[in-house]
Amino acid sequence: MGSRQALPQTEGRTCITDGGMETVLLFHRGIQLPCFAAFPLLDTDAGRDELRGYYEPYAVLARERGIGLVLDTPTWRASTDWGDRLGYDDERLAETNRKAVRLIEQIRTDHSPTPLVVCGTVGPRDDAYRPRALMTADEAERYHSTQVETLAEAGADMISGLTLTYPEEAIGIVRAARRAGIPVAVSFTVETDGRLPGGTSLGDAIGRVDAETEGTPTYFMINCAHPTHFTGVLEQGGDWIGRIGGVRANASRMSHAELDEAEELDEGDPAEFADQYRVLRSLLPAATVVGGCCGTDHRHVGAVADAWLDAA
Repeated sequence: MGSRQALPQTEGRTCITDGGMETVLLFHRGIQLPCFAAFPLLDTDAGRDELRGYYEPYAVLARERGIGLVLDTPTWRASTDWGDRLGYDDERLAETNRKAVRLIEQIRTDHSPTPLVVCGTVGPRDDAYRPRALMTADEAERYHSTQVETLAEAGADMISGLTLTYPEEAIGIVRAARRAGIPVAVSFTVETDGRLPGGTSLGDAIGRVDAETEGTPTYFMINCAHPTHFTGVLEQGGDWIGRIGGVRANASRMSHAELDEAEELDEGDPAEFADQYRVLRSLLPAATVVGGCCGTDHRHVGAVADAWLDAA
């Protein structure tokens, strides 16, 4: 296990993440992902090899640039409701989450001494773009506690709640992580207007999570939106911006609705994408974690890393 008290990204060290895992596996590797879930790949040797092949270029990038690496476990969909849809009972789902942590731990061993954080990834209970049923914070804590506790007990260094669309679910995940004694980052997604899908402003969402969890999130992130969707919001300023520790943007300028309907992958332009991160660097003084989300791969993340370091 790494040190949960000395995460490199919280000590000012630049770290990259991986990119759009599911879109790379689906569109680049031709792997079918029922329910857009990568975790079933952990069940077979061939599937685990695919996942290692996906992660490997990011570890190489981090080593070559002398920076840290925050790798997400392939467990964004590995919670109870999604597991039920894919035929996983509680015991099998828990073992899958443990396998995910072991996989990232092995990559860390293989690429020592690169600082590598094993990030136990938790995703939304419902659709990531258009949730149909919203939970209270208490309901979200009860729902996510099982997966959070499993990832923590398996040895993850931290928890990341990715692609969250409303504050209550984020609050529940943070409370579950606090109870499990593990650091946690909260990452919201926004629409093209820079607001969460439910209409909440990014600043209000961050402020509410901090207020209702006593500032427990180690940091916040923005993911699954193109930089142009939220740069304008950041330019307006506010104390809350200092709580944003990372960005994992989409390569595509499409809205969430358009992405849902897209049959081809919009990879954007890695060089242009990196230039947009240069702008973000000037707007996010506390951010140390950069990577990608839908449509991005190691090419985008490599370009972003170089731009981020150059803009320091």
